[in-house]
Amino acid sequence: MASRRLLIVWWSVTGGTRQLAEAAADGARGALHEAGAAGEVEVESRRADQAGPEDVLAASALIVATPENLASMAGMTKDFFDRCWYPVLDRVNGRPFAAIVCAGSDGQGAIRQLERFATGWRLRTVAEPLLVITHAQTPEAILAPKTIAPAALARAAELGATLAAGLAVGLW
Repeated sequence: MASRRLLIVWWSVTGGTRQLAEAAADGARGALHEAGAAGEVEVESRRADQAGPEDVLAASALIVATPENLASMAGMTKDFFDRCWYPVLDRVNGRPFAAIVCAGSDGQGAIRQLERFATGWRLRTVAEPLLVITHAQTPEAILAPKTIAPAALARAAELGATLAAGLAVGLW
C-alpha cells in the first residue's frame, strides 16, 4: 500500500476542468509507472463535492482544479474549501500544492483565490498555476461542452507527473 498520496480535487460543469484534472492524474500515474514507483504513491482524483477534510488530511500533496466563474473559482470549489477549512487548518502545513484553472478569458481571479487558500493552509506552492483559456465569450460558448487542446492536456499531465515524482523521490 502506498504511504504517500497525491490528491486532485476538481470541479467541472462543461468538461474542460475535468479533462485537465484527468490529464494531471494520468500524467502522475504514468510518471510513477515509468519510474517503477507506482506502489509508492497513490493518485486519487475527487470531484470537489465528494472531497472532504479526511481526503485532504490523508494527502501528501494537493492539486486543485477549478473553472473560473464570474472572475472567481467555481462555487463548488469554494464549497470544498469552506467544508475543509477549519478541520484542515494547521494540519497540512508545508505540503506541496499546485493549481489548475480553466477560464474563458482571464482566470486571474480564480488563481488569486486558490493562492490565498494555499497560503491560509500554509501549503507550499511547487509549480506555477496552470491556466487554460478556452476563449468562450458568449453565453452559448460558455455553456457548451469543452474540448481542451492536446497541448494544454500535456501541460496538465506534466504538472501531475511533477508532483507525483516529487513525492516518489522524497523531494517533498
